[in-house]
Order: sequence, then C-alpha cells, then structure tokens
Amino acid sequence: MHGEARLLSTVSLSELLRAFRTRAGLTQAALAEKAGLSEQAISVLERGTRSRPRLDTVRSLTKALDLTSTEAEEFLSVARGKGGRPRSLVLPKDAAAASDPVPTPWQLPPAARDFTGRAAQIDAILSVLRVPAGAGTTSVGLVTVSGMGGIGKTTLAVQAAHKLADSYPDGHLYLNLRGYGPGAPMTTTDAQRHLLRSLGSDIAAIPDDIEEAAALLRSQLAGRRVLVLLDNATDVAQVLPLLPGSAGSAAIITSRDSLVNLASARHILLDALSESESVELLSGVVGPARVAAEPDAARTLASYSGRLPLAIRLVGGRLASRPAWPLQHLVDALEDEASRLDGLGSDETSVRASIASSLHFLETSDRELDRQAAGALPLLAVLDGSDLITGVTAALLEVPARRAGVILERLVDLNLLESVAPERYRFHDLIRAFSRERAEQTVPQAEHERALERVLRFYIAAGWSCQALTHPASPRLKLASAPATAKPSFADSASAMRWFDGEHRNVMDRAAQALGTPLRRTALLPELALAMFGYHEPRRRWLEMQELGRTMVALAEQLGLPLIAAWLQHDAAIPEVENGDLEAAVPLLSRALTMFEAQDDLSGQSRCCSSLTYVLGQLERLDEALAFGNRSLQLSHALGDTTLEGVANIAVGSLYNQLGDHQRADQAFDRGIRLGEESGDQRSLFKRLVNAGFSHLVAGRFEESIVLTQRALEVAARSQNQIGLSEAHQTLASAFGVLGDFETGLRHAAAGVDVARRDKDIAREGRALLEMARISAAAGAHSDAIDQARTAAALLAGRSPIHENFAGELAALLERGETYTYAVATNPI
Repeated sequence: MHGEARLLSTVSLSELLRAFRTRAGLTQAALAEKAGLSEQAISVLERGTRSRPRLDTVRSLTKALDLTSTEAEEFLSVARGKGGRPRSLVLPKDAAAASDPVPTPWQLPPAARDFTGRAAQIDAILSVLRVPAGAGTTSVGLVTVSGMGGIGKTTLAVQAAHKLADSYPDGHLYLNLRGYGPGAPMTTTDAQRHLLRSLGSDIAAIPDDIEEAAALLRSQLAGRRVLVLLDNATDVAQVLPLLPGSAGSAAIITSRDSLVNLASARHILLDALSESESVELLSGVVGPARVAAEPDAARTLASYSGRLPLAIRLVGGRLASRPAWPLQHLVDALEDEASRLDGLGSDETSVRASIASSLHFLETSDRELDRQAAGALPLLAVLDGSDLITGVTAALLEVPARRAGVILERLVDLNLLESVAPERYRFHDLIRAFSRERAEQTVPQAEHERALERVLRFYIAAGWSCQALTHPASPRLKLASAPATAKPSFADSASAMRWFDGEHRNVMDRAAQALGTPLRRTALLPELALAMFGYHEPRRRWLEMQELGRTMVALAEQLGLPLIAAWLQHDAAIPEVENGDLEAAVPLLSRALTMFEAQDDLSGQSRCCSSLTYVLGQLERLDEALAFGNRSLQLSHALGDTTLEGVANIAVGSLYNQLGDHQRADQAFDRGIRLGEESGDQRSLFKRLVNAGFSHLVAGRFEESIVLTQRALEVAARSQNQIGLSEAHQTLASAFGVLGDFETGLRHAAAGVDVARRDKDIAREGRALLEMARISAAAGAHSDAIDQARTAAALLAGRSPIHENFAGELAALLERGETYTYAVATNPI
C-alpha cells in the first residue's frame, strides 16, 4: 500500500468504526445524526472508551454506514468481542491511531448466599436502574438505601447490583466510603482517585482539585454504562463529586444518613426484617433442622435480635460454632435486656460497635446540632414507654419545642430514631438498649429523676388543660398546681382527646416508672391521677383510671393533700360502678364523703351525695338514696352552685322514676335540664338530657326517653360532641329496640359505631357494637349478631370487663341456637 494505507487483519472496534466512517466520508457529528445517536457516543466508541456497544447501537451504525451483509456480520462480531478479519477493507494510515481501551471494572463484592426477604426493596431498585434491551435512558439513575447500622443496607445493595449486570455491560465500581467506620471516613479526594484509577486513569494525571477530578470522572464515565456502588457514605456532600454525569450510568448509595437532599434519587429506607424473614435468615445460618426443632426459641431469638440482620447473623454464627447448644440456651442468655448487647458480638463488627459508630459521628461533628443530638440520645432513652413526641422531648431536654423537633429529626436522619408519625418517634429495641447503657455510664442518676419529673409535670399540665375543656365546671380544677413547664395547646376537647389517645399508654408507663424512683414520695403522681380524670371519664378508661389511682389516695394523705385525696377516693368508685360492682362503690363513696366533711368542702360533699344517690338507687336501697339526694340538693342550694344543683336534680329525678313517682321525676329533670340550658355548658346540658332519657328508658317510659334523647342528640351535634353523639345514638337504639322497631334501632346503633370509630374511641365502639348485636339477635339475624358480638368482645377486652362478658355470653347463647328477646340493659351507657 506504499505506506499510505494498510490492510486490516484482527482489529479493535474503535479502529473498525473509524475506518468505516472514513470510507463513508462522514464526520463523527454526521454519523451520529444519521444513526440517531449522540456525537458523544460515536466519540467514546472510536476512542475505545467503550468497547461493547448495545445491539441496537450496532444495528443503527450498520444502517448509517451502508455496510454490506458481510461487513455488517464482521462489525457485529468485533462489537461482541469475538475479533474480526475484514477481507477487503483498507484502513487509511491516519485512522490507525486509537487510544488503548479503558479497562472494564468488575468490583462488586459477592452476593450473600443466604440473602433473605427485601423483595419489595429489590424491586424498587430494579424499577429505577434496570434498562431493558434496546431501551435508552435520559438521566443518571440514582438510588439511596438508608437505615440504621446493621440493618442490611450493603447486603441489599450488592444483591440488587448483581441483578443489574446486564443493564451495565461496561462494568461495576464498588467503593466503601467508611462514613461511619471503621476508621476515619474516606476523603472525597481519595475516593475520586480510587474510582479514576479503576477506570484506567494514570495516577499522575488525576487533578488534586475536587471539582477538576469530578469533571474527569464524569468524562471517563461518559458514553459508558457503568454501575457505581458507593457504600457507607457520610452525607450528600461526600458523594456528589463521585457520581456519573451523563445518562447511561447509575449509582447506588448506602448510608445511615437519609440523604434526602440528593436530588432526583429514589430513596429507600430499610426497616427491620419481619419475624418470618428473621427466622428464615437464622435458619440459613444455623440450619433448618435446628430451627424446626425449636421454633418458639427461634422466634424469640429473632425478637431479641431486634430483627436486625447483623444481630441475627451474629447470633446464628455463635450457634453455628456451638452445634451442641440448644437455641433456648442462647434465649436464656439474652433474656436480660440490660446485658443483651453483650451477647451480640464484642469486636468492631458487633451491634454495640455499629451503633456506637453512628453516635461517635455525631459527637465529633463540626455541627452544633449533631453534638446536641449526640448528647440528647442517652437521655431520651431514660423514659419508659413506646415512643417519644416532640412536646415530651422538649420538656425532657429543657429546650423549646422547635429545637426538640430539629434534634429528633437529626437522629432520624442518622436512623438512630424512627419517625412513626408526624412529631412522634420510636427507638429500635437495640438502639434503645445501647442508649440506656450509655445513659447509665454518662448521665447521673439524679438527672435521670429530674428528667422524668419534668416529663410528669408536662403530663400534669396537659391533663389539666384537657379537663378544663371536657369538664369546665369541675371542682377538681381548683387543685391544679401552677404548670412548671410548657404544655400542649388544645383547640378544643376533641383535639385534647385525640392527643391523649396517642400518648395515654406512655403516660401510664412513665407514671409506673416513677413509682420505682424517689418521685413516688412526691405530689406529682397523685396530682397526675386527678388531672387525668378529664380524659379517663369521657373515654371511659376505667381500668386505666384504677391503675393510675391505685395507692394514690394514701400517698396524697401522707403528703398532706387532703382534698386531692378526697377527690381520688370519690373517683375510685366510678370504675367499680361502671364495671358492675355497685356494692364495692358504696364504702368508697362513703369514705370520700367523710373526707370532704373533714375539710368542710361542701361541693365535694354534694358530689358524693349525688353519686351515692345513683349507686344506692341501683342497689334498690331507695330510702337511703333519697336521703342522700335531698342532702345533695340542700348542699348545692347552700353553695349557690347551680352546676351541682343540676347534677343533684338529675340524680333525684332518676330515683323518683324508680319509685314510680313520675310527676316528681319530671319536675326534678326539668329543673336540672333548665339549669343546664342557663349555664351555657353544652356538655353538661347533654349529659343531663341523655341521663334523663336513659332513666325514662329503664322506667319503661319509652316515648319520653326518645324525646329527651333526641334533644340530647341535637345538642351533641350542635356542639360537635363526638362522644355525646355516640352515647345518644346508643340510647336511641335501645329505646327503639325495646319497642320492637329493630330497623330504626339498628340504624341508630350503626350510627353510634361509626361515630365512635371515626373518633377512634375503641371502648365506645365496642359498646355500640354490642347494642347492635343485641338488636340483630332479637331481629333473628343470628349470624350477623354473632359476628358483631365477637367483634365487640375483642374491642372491649381490657377496657370494660363487664361488657366484654356480656358480648361473649350473647355470642355463646346464639351459637347454641337459643333465641334472644330484647330487653333494656340496666347498665347505663
């Protein structure tokens, strides 16, 4: 060829493409336009940066270059890496120079053999990053996988990356950025150098400047389909200069940080495994035979491991190396929560070390917020209870609520807390154990107690605020201490109820916790029990009222708080009455009356007398009941207290109804209801109307009952009293039920169920559903009635034992095939 050209023998793709393009007289830009490709794609192929294009790219080039069938076959063969020997193509000498091809990296760690679960998360990653054959992409695919240490982020990411091999034929890059140890985090500069060397860059040619190195990295990845797995990243700032810049490549980033500021990424938050997945993973480590032999122990081990993959593998590895150990032996060893972390590894791969590395990251951060969050974590774990809300955290840490929210969110960012709802947070069991361990080491016991005291004072203030809305005329309100901390702001009684619905179990748990500390000898717990009346009574949480009030009367007396003691004594009778033990209520109320007499408290005496009127009337001790009723009226007149007078009139009216003296009953009811109307207190008016309606119902005055209860329903609707709506519908259901109008009765019962369900009032929902079951049974719809009664029993379990028993007995009666005749239940609603 006289030195002007050479005959190609075995050639590279870059040489062959350049020769075909030159022969066709096309520039790179012209070929790109003709083939429907980017100019960049042609450039990287000719440079050798990409050596194996997609099949659809090869076909587009074959058509644009007008290759013969033989040339097309040879071109495809070279593109697939099988080499080629074109028989007639002559390559011009200026087309011979081509850069050496960039090495193809395959750096992924092996996928876990016993990978378990996470199907939804794998599918989510594949849906973002998998590229079907023949399809193109218009952007860089980005997925972040975040979660607490040991949750399985790396294992998941590696598993997904292996499934994506076909979509990224130009290689996989893997880099552990050591964001949370072991050792110091990798600098961005070092990470860039590692990636660029893996892509064939000469170390001497890599710029020291981060932005310049980032540009070089993006250039090296341009036109290629490479998957980059950046493991254990610190934050977004660390990873941004390491990401591809052109469509075609993609990245998966794992971190304990949420990385929510990484734009255009799909964010996947890993939670603990399910129980079944945890047991499956344990089975994969120790063998299915051992798990099958002790299934209960295996489930308990999964629970003790917090369903955390790292912890399960550590437990499983320990058992695998000790084949003679029963699983139950390790269950017994891990039973004590305080020392459980000791059984989950002891070196830098242990659960304790994993959690400690996250805390160390915060402690050594340059950001004040991070250091404050690190200091808060041990104190947050001091509290018993299932979760933390922002207001409680503010009281605990003695910071404004807004700052408390920022601290909690930062801990969520690092997956040291879980956000279970707006402004509500929860510890993972093992992080809680670690944090409590750290609290024992770093927080003095006296500060533990002061922190718990601040939280109890917060709950006391919240309780009084709630009671002021639900019982604005309650004489208990006069006994409230001045709030020593901020308190929740409730717009109305409904919002107060909902707040305590969510926080009530925490209140109970932390009150029980205080009983084990010197706080048990302070006035905090008796006042808390009294303040919570405003929630317990409307929600009919009688068992919790008993639980919280137990021993509080004696404690209040010891502390010189006689009126708090007297009101707690009175209120202790209410659960007994509601749960059907009227006899037990009488001595409690009698003692409360004596205690009020000793303090010359006429309002307390009046309330005790009206309560005894009702209870003794139910016990048919009518003469005693009437005497107490008249005394209650006399006391309220002496006080000039129309609220107490109205309550006493309703109690006396119910008694006259029992005696059959309907004229006197109506006079007393009219007086009590009129005083309620004059007071403007809609809740009090409602209670008087509905109680009068129920009294008429029990007395057999059904039409009068319906009239009064419909008035009560109107008052409840007008004042948006959801509890009242449910009560009124239930009373109307009973009235129509006893009249034999089952259709109307069922409609009211169903309305009562719906209102209670919307208000998330489980106890009242159960009571209304029980009424529905009674009417369905009387109407002959036994199958419906059985289902309704069983559901009611489940809802009432642990909330109202007497009504739970009623529901269970009704279901059992119907299942035996017995008939049921509707009658008015003598228990009040």
